[in-house]
Amino acid sequence: MIDSGDTAWVISATALVLLMTLPALALFYGGLVQAKNILSVLAQCFAVACLASVLWFLCGYSLAFSGTGAWIGDLQAALLGNVTRAGPHPGLKIPESVFVMFQMTFAIITPALIIGAYVERIKFCAVLLISALWLLIVYVPVAHWVWGGGWLAQRGVMDYAGGIVVHVTAGISALVIAIMLGARHEFPHGIRPPHSPWMVMVGASLLWVGWFGFNAGSALSAGGDAGMAMLVTHLSAATATLVWMAIEWIKFGKPSLVGAVTGTIAGLACITPASGYVGPGAAVLLGALAGGVCFLGVLLVKRIMQVDDALDVLGVHGVGGALGSLLLPFLTLLGGGVVLARPLADQFAVQGTGVVVVAIWSAIATFAITKLTALTIGLRVDAETETVGLDFAAHGETGYHVNR
Repeated sequence: MIDSGDTAWVISATALVLLMTLPALALFYGGLVQAKNILSVLAQCFAVACLASVLWFLCGYSLAFSGTGAWIGDLQAALLGNVTRAGPHPGLKIPESVFVMFQMTFAIITPALIIGAYVERIKFCAVLLISALWLLIVYVPVAHWVWGGGWLAQRGVMDYAGGIVVHVTAGISALVIAIMLGARHEFPHGIRPPHSPWMVMVGASLLWVGWFGFNAGSALSAGGDAGMAMLVTHLSAATATLVWMAIEWIKFGKPSLVGAVTGTIAGLACITPASGYVGPGAAVLLGALAGGVCFLGVLLVKRIMQVDDALDVLGVHGVGGALGSLLLPFLTLLGGGVVLARPLADQFAVQGTGVVVVAIWSAIATFAITKLTALTIGLRVDAETETVGLDFAAHGETGYHVNR
């Protein structure tokens, strides 16, 4: 039977998760780029959201959540032909339509996260082709492995809201695309600072609010699990923000607004896989670790590896999601955590298997997708377009009109 309370909560959570991409991620990423490229980022986020939605309807949902295959689902739910007005999703007290829509918002934001790696230098047509192929070849199989009853679910992997499915896949794929695309021509020393820090903060704030739908909504019911997931999500984000600010204050003498909100996103990404399994104390500890480890992750990618992952997708999302997934078994031992179904060492081995295998699959598949795109329609805009900016060159518009 359908429960009205559960249904109302998951509908609300679905709207919150969609808010994370439109407008939250769009504003967060848009503020981080130069003024001449803001519209290109907004257009990419908007188009990817629409593209992922239609692909989810055509076959994405079916391949991820129908069938009993270990590696991929089947096409029984293609075109959502099995979705009725009143039919509940198996094992839940919410309509199938609500479950489809909730999972669709996850399928929207995951390829949208990768946009941060290739801003200011990629062709718009390449964004669309890469995102479409990536959704079907990387995201859909991994979602089936972990959440659709696939082989990782059968092994007992714990990923409450997407540390592996969302953040590891996006982070590793972002690194591969950034390497294959090449750095912006002014990288690393000539890159200009974000053109609108206030916009970055507004986008991050909307992400923070939307993340309650992401994590607490993953309970798929209105109860104690959703409440605890919301609480630990907030505590992790707040703690990571303070730690990131403290690091910048000590290292650079001033805590920046952009740095602070980057810490917020790191804390949110890190708590995501653990949000339904741990208590408040674990959330504060995980947030503190997220602030420090993800800060180092950003430095590693840009300064040591010299990879122009422009908006730190790997350093924040990839590292954060992997860290939370690997530490999850240990954090359940603190107050308020769930009881593990297997010994601690065994669960850690399962978590490690999930992170490593998903990272490898994401890297290999993304390389193939990006190579195919390069050989067919091309990846990168020419030097003149990069200098002029993608807004006018790709979309015939500008984000700002200055009256002289």
